[in-house]
Amino acid sequence: MDGHDSEDPKQSTADMTAFVQNLLLQMQSRFQTMSDSIVTKIDEMGSRIDELEQSINDLRAEMGVEGTPPPAASKSSDEPKTPAGST
Repeated sequence: MDGHDSEDPKQSTADMTAFVQNLLLQMQSRFQTMSDSIVTKIDEMGSRIDELEQSINDLRAEMGVEGTPPPAASKSSDEPKTPAGST
């Protein structure tokens, strides 16, 4: 048993190193997969928001509210006023 124990620390260290490296690679792969999934879902949400905005604009046009500027245009005209008022 003594002869086997003298080789054990080296083999045990090599095994542990290989195990940790493999575990880190698996974790990296899983995090990359999760990251890709999150980015894809964010892109999908952005597309849905764009579609919703277009639908709202279409409804407004059907109702005859075309003369009213869209909220994005009124926000952009308000933005320069905010910094000027705060300085």
